[in-house]
Amino acid sequence: AAAPPAAAPRAAAGLDDPAKKEIAMQLVSSAENSSLDWKAQYKYIEDIGDGRGYTAGIIGFCSGTGDMLDLVELYTSRRPGNVLSGYLPALRRVDGTASHAGLDPDYPRDWARAAQDQAFRQAQDDERDRVYFNPAVRQGRTDGLRVLGQFAYYDAIVMHGDGGDPTSFRSIRARALNSARPPAQGGDEAIYLNAFLDARVWAMQQEEAHSDTSRVDTAQRVFLRDGNLDLNTPLAWKVYGDSFRIG
Repeated sequence: AAAPPAAAPRAAAGLDDPAKKEIAMQLVSSAENSSLDWKAQYKYIEDIGDGRGYTAGIIGFCSGTGDMLDLVELYTSRRPGNVLSGYLPALRRVDGTASHAGLDPDYPRDWARAAQDQAFRQAQDDERDRVYFNPAVRQGRTDGLRVLGQFAYYDAIVMHGDGGDPTSFRSIRARALNSARPPAQGGDEAIYLNAFLDARVWAMQQEEAHSDTSRVDTAQRVFLRDGNLDLNTPLAWKVYGDSFRIG
C-alpha cells in the first residue's frame, strides 16, 4: 500500500493566535497602564497631558485623535441612548484638539459607567481589532514577520497611529525599509526588526510625552536579543522602571 501522505507542516502561530494575542494585550497594558490586567482598563480614562485630550480604554482611545469618537459612534449604533451618546456632538467638536469642552465634568464618570456594559467592552475590542490589531498583524505577515515583529508593529500603531505624518506607523516602517529588508524581501528578520525598533525610538523621541523609550529598549529589544521571535513564555521585561513577567 502506498504510504500515507505526509502531514503538512503546521504554520507557526501568529499574533492573532488567542494565546499570543493575550500576551500582546498584557504587553501593551504594562506600558499604557503599568498593569498586566488589561481587562481592568475598559473603564480607564485620564488626560495624560500629551495634547490628545482624554485617553481612555484598553488601548488609549483619545478624544483628540478621532478614535474615541469612532468608538462611541459604534457603541451608540449598537446601544442607542447609551450614557455616552449625548457626548457625541462634543466629541465631534473637540476632535483634533486637547479640549474637554462639552465633556467636563461628567464624561469620565459616564465613561466608567459605560464600561460596565458588555456592549461597550465589545465595541472597544472590535475597534481595537479593526483600527490597530488586524492591520498590524496583516502588515507583519505581508513582511514575513513572526509574532514579535507583528507585535512590534501593533505596539507602534497603538502609540503613533497610521496616518501620513512623519512619526506614524507607516512612516516608521518606511524609515526601517531604508536601511534593512524584511524577510519577505529576502532580508534577515532580526536585522530588519532592529532597524524597525531604531526607527520607532526615533519617532518616540520626537514627542516629549513619548520620550521614555523603555517599552522598546527594555521590552521588545530584550525579546529580540534573546532570539524570542515567537514571544514564547516565560517573558520578563521592564517598562518605565517597572518589572513584569508572564509564565
